[in-house]
Amino acid sequence: MLIDDFSDSDLTSKLGTTWRGFSDRVMGGVSQASVTREQLDGRWAMRLRGDVRLENNGGFVQAALDLSPDRGMYDASGFTGLRLTVRGNGEEYGLHLRSADNTRPWQSYRAQFVAGPEWETLELPFASFTPHRLEAPLVTSRLRRIGLVAIGRAFTADLAVSEIAFYR
Repeated sequence: MLIDDFSDSDLTSKLGTTWRGFSDRVMGGVSQASVTREQLDGRWAMRLRGDVRLENNGGFVQAALDLSPDRGMYDASGFTGLRLTVRGNGEEYGLHLRSADNTRPWQSYRAQFVAGPEWETLELPFASFTPHRLEAPLVTSRLRRIGLVAIGRAFTADLAVSEIAFYR
């Protein structure tokens, strides 16, 4: 099931929710982020760029999407995982999921991937997501948000995503 192919000019997903960019500045950090829609190699894509910096206990830039327009839960239990088509600067990025079980801002379920210089389609099964700073297992019937994240070390982020979907 398609979440987004970035064909809408205002970064509104096929779910009716809008991608938002933010960084560690929400907690006093100094990283800078931008989230734009661009055409790359003939494909529309969302592009997350920024300088991830560690000063002031910072260290992330993110593009996030609520999965339900009312900020409620999304039931993805009929799917195996997430498929995304990406291109980047050879760095490692994270796909973070938040569910109703995440009660603190720093909690998530995380899977990592490398975005190389050529477009590549990746499948990240839900079984590959690990809990971060919580004990509860991932319950895919209670998802709330997806985040594409550059995190944890100082580097320049440049990640383009031309499609993201749930797959069976």
